[in-house]
Amino acid sequence: MTLTELRYIVAVARERHFGRAADACFVSQPTLSVAVRKLEEELNTQIFERTNTEVSMTSLGGLIVDQAQRVLEEANSLKHLAMHGQDPLSGPLRLGAIYTIAPYLLPSLVRIARERLPNIPLFLEENYTVRLLEILRQGALDCLVLAEPFTNTGLNQIDLYDEPFLVAVPKGHPWEFRKSIPHLELKEQNTLLLGTGNCFRDHVLGVCPELNRFGSGATLGEQRSFEGSSLETIRQMVASGIGISVMPRTSVADPDATDQLIRYIPFEDPIPTRRICLVWRKNFPRAAAMEELAKVIRESDLPGVTYL
Repeated sequence: MTLTELRYIVAVARERHFGRAADACFVSQPTLSVAVRKLEEELNTQIFERTNTEVSMTSLGGLIVDQAQRVLEEANSLKHLAMHGQDPLSGPLRLGAIYTIAPYLLPSLVRIARERLPNIPLFLEENYTVRLLEILRQGALDCLVLAEPFTNTGLNQIDLYDEPFLVAVPKGHPWEFRKSIPHLELKEQNTLLLGTGNCFRDHVLGVCPELNRFGSGATLGEQRSFEGSSLETIRQMVASGIGISVMPRTSVADPDATDQLIRYIPFEDPIPTRRICLVWRKNFPRAAAMEELAKVIRESDLPGVTYL
């Protein structure tokens, strides 16, 4: 049994597909398949059930994969301890961030980190919360910037800042010159949301759960919620006049600008917000680097947020 074989079965469990798992591990599919079969023979048990269309874990296979993931985490911690134990502020960090944070935080974060933490280059990845947590626990990322809520079992956490939301309306909309919007009024409008799986969609539905009753894909003229694949796509749809939306404050450079196709309006109290956090595995040996990274994030001068 080798760590490589354990990485392979964790990858297969994650991807539910031998070809995609092989791509993720940078090996050929036959190489990965032979290694998985060899491990199954060594353990004298079937880890995966294979059909022409899908791969699933057996009940015992799920327990084996969970244990393999823990072994890989400990092995990864051992590597970090050996490489950076004497100086946790030296060596790269692999940082993940969700799609609705990364484009607005990372430019200033990288700029300040180059000055404040010159010996800690950042490898960066964007993804959904669930996927990032999975990659973190597998040891392929060191830390994450996420929005609450999320499952933080086995993780350390530093709260970074609270971020308010704004209502985005197209130029010429009846709300264009309003000073604030009660969140319950959103249900009266065609509202643009991110697709299922994006946590910011859940935040918006938490503010106005009535939006969830409409579904998506309506024809214009019907009162519905529409979906976009990213905040920037939704922004352009608002500008085109399809409907209104809700944006995190950091995604808006200048909410008071009057020469644009979109007007950004604050919510009335209670103003909806989201809390942004830095998280990492409890057994990750570079806690000092996490503390310094949190300081850099708090120095990033993001617009409109309240640092904690």
